[in-house]
Amino acid sequence: MWDNPRLLNLVADVLYAAAAVLLAMLLWHAALRAPQAPVRAVTLTGELTQVDARAVQERLAGRVAGNFFGVNLDQVRQLVGELAWVRAVEVRREWPDRLVVRIEEHRPLARWTGGRLVSEHGELFEGTSDAALPQLAGPPGAEREVVRRYLALRARLAPLGLEPVQVTLSPRHAWQARLSNGLVLALGRDQARSSVEDRLARFVAAYPRIVASLNQRLEYVDLRYPNGFALRVPDLPQAADPDPAARRRG
Repeated sequence: MWDNPRLLNLVADVLYAAAAVLLAMLLWHAALRAPQAPVRAVTLTGELTQVDARAVQERLAGRVAGNFFGVNLDQVRQLVGELAWVRAVEVRREWPDRLVVRIEEHRPLARWTGGRLVSEHGELFEGTSDAALPQLAGPPGAEREVVRRYLALRARLAPLGLEPVQVTLSPRHAWQARLSNGLVLALGRDQARSSVEDRLARFVAAYPRIVASLNQRLEYVDLRYPNGFALRVPDLPQAADPDPAARRRG
């Protein structure tokens, strides 16, 4: 071994590398404990309209241990993430003594059963809002599905100057919507031969003609038929035995 220069050089390189790693570890541990590198400031970024910057500072005060190198970024992220209206948090160090905390707020799309708010991502969160928001409801775990349906209804009804103010998914997976003019749509369930979207499209296409021909306020539309729909017009007299011709086909 001792008369093999190549092997001796390899051993020396390994020892030098190990010494360098050990020195780096010692320096890093020393830096983690160095009182000369405290965190002196926390900067908040992001479009904040609901989260109070003072609440964030108070939340972190006295709870963040360690200096600039040793502060636990995951702990900071968790503490800030527990505040109301906070959807996501990113934390990074900024030399020499600052933490930068980027906050993404929840954006309320609607109100959910039980008083909570729901975002366009279908995420429930605690918060209060004075805005005129639609009301959504559905079984537990169906928030994303209900939000997707609400957005689809809103887009489909926009050409009529209407929008859904209430969308409900029943435990049996049937849909119902109340519109901004008071009209209730019984949308039923998605079926292989007749989807909710297809039935709604048929109604939207026929709606201007129906309104023009009746010249009456519509109260209720049953869209659960595969090839048409039924109307309820409150100002028209109701026969004891409804005439099948009253059902208007699309």
